[in-house]
Amino acid sequence: MSEITIPYTAVMKFVRVPLALQQAVMRTLRQKLAQASDYLETTFPEPCVTYRQRGTIAGSAHLQGWEIRLNPVLLIENQQSFIDEVIPHELAHLLTYHQFGKVAPHGKEWRFVMETVLKVPANRTHQFSVDSVRSKIFIYYCRCQQHELTIRQHNKVLRGKSCYLCQQCKERLKLLEQDKSSTPQSENFA
Repeated sequence: MSEITIPYTAVMKFVRVPLALQQAVMRTLRQKLAQASDYLETTFPEPCVTYRQRGTIAGSAHLQGWEIRLNPVLLIENQQSFIDEVIPHELAHLLTYHQFGKVAPHGKEWRFVMETVLKVPANRTHQFSVDSVRSKIFIYYCRCQQHELTIRQHNKVLRGKSCYLCQQCKERLKLLEQDKSSTPQSENFA
């Protein structure tokens, strides 16, 4: 196993996940998978783990592909707490799907797998700082207020693919000229 180079953010920066950190992820994944196999008396295949989750999301489980995607930036910044929380959380989604089929993402079946099978608190969201992975936002305005648009929305406006209207005054949003030295930050989670 070697270091994996993955892209993140809209500007496609590359983040290398150190080999020791990848190994720690796999150790925890395998330990939790064995724990689930023993408890549920079922053998589960090892999920594919990739490091290509972007934005403020720590990880995601892709059920049909039996894949766990991890955010390399948040992993590197939070290491052991990330491994202890995110790996079981995403694995629980896969195990829940395997055992119960399509159910509510954080419903009673998922909570059962988290708390009873994996012995981990069933937290739905992470509490990691996301300052380093927040996307740039663009301030638009209408006659009644300011609006925050994501870089994706802003690019659609620039390409002429979309225009956005204020839900209050119904006026078309206009870009507020920004100081080129400042980078506004959004407080929203993806």
